[in-house]
Amino acid sequence: MPRNEGRRRRAATAAAALLGALALTATACGPDAAPGASAPPLALPKAAPTSVGDLSGWKLEDWARFVADSGFANEVAQGYWSTGRTEGAKPRLVQEYALSSPAQGDVQRDAPPAAVPATPQPHPYTPATAVAGKLFVTTPKGDAVCSGTVVSDPLNPGRSNLVYTAAHCLHEGRGGGWMKNIVFVPAFNRDGRAGRGKPYTEQQAAPYGRWTAVRAMVSPTWLQESGVGARDQFDYGIVRVRGEGGTSLEEAVGGSVPIWFNAPREQITSAVSYGYPAERPFDGMELDHCDSAVRPSRLSFDRARPPMYVIGCTMTGGAGGGGWFITRDGKPNLISVNSIGDRNPSGYLAGPSLQDQAKQAFDYFAKNVK
Repeated sequence: MPRNEGRRRRAATAAAALLGALALTATACGPDAAPGASAPPLALPKAAPTSVGDLSGWKLEDWARFVADSGFANEVAQGYWSTGRTEGAKPRLVQEYALSSPAQGDVQRDAPPAAVPATPQPHPYTPATAVAGKLFVTTPKGDAVCSGTVVSDPLNPGRSNLVYTAAHCLHEGRGGGWMKNIVFVPAFNRDGRAGRGKPYTEQQAAPYGRWTAVRAMVSPTWLQESGVGARDQFDYGIVRVRGEGGTSLEEAVGGSVPIWFNAPREQITSAVSYGYPAERPFDGMELDHCDSAVRPSRLSFDRARPPMYVIGCTMTGGAGGGGWFITRDGKPNLISVNSIGDRNPSGYLAGPSLQDQAKQAFDYFAKNVK
């Protein structure tokens, strides 16, 4: 068998195994800030160490102060996200970095991976992939769209209302503020009946409804830094959502995915990335995935921080925040989210390695931020 054909078959097998495992789980800008207004950098608690990438010394009260001071606020007017508005939302760019350019400064990276073509998920989406969805937000420049994943809540097994995404889908970073009108739509266009330029119903676009963000958190490091670079090594964000009625998000979609924090890199031998790419040649209406059958390579802008994972993938803006999955003990686990990429034909995606800081943030948020 030719080597390339063997790799394609292994990738397809890995994707099928992952989806099969997924099926097993079925069961503000700151307050008063005007859009576009710059916000002063958020002051970290006094207990914070010198490096904003190392928060190992933080205590419960430090996290509580950080969340209180971050000033997240979100209110979505009824009917705001009309069909016309959702179709007009611009893809929240997967942050762009040319992996082929000469490495400078402290940048460390492996050889660029071979491109992996994005593949559309067949309709209708099964309960296995209902955990993936679109995140609609309003930025200072207008309406935008990202991707996200329903993740398991350790305090509320079977009743999670938590969505994991990228920090750049929720907050502008240093000098900026929170996005507004944040809404999550799981399994967007599940049946394939929604398409640009043709009429479709709310039920066809949002089969499990629209879920409004009520609380959110991004990496404290993200709020202290700007530009593409070291802060992307902590490009993660968590959202707690609320729907209509008493049903949880997990109950509505039929499952959730646990996050594997501090995953040993040597055990990450492949990865499958999901998202709703919206830049050409994609239109944002389809859930796509890239199935990498090889071990992710590394990208690091700061050697003191966990190096990012890198896989070949041709997905574009709009896929930002979409989850990366591997199969662990026969079940899917989320290990990263789409963060950085480029637009050239040898496309790639990079995502943060979710280590200690990400785990501390998630544990605090799940237990204390309601």
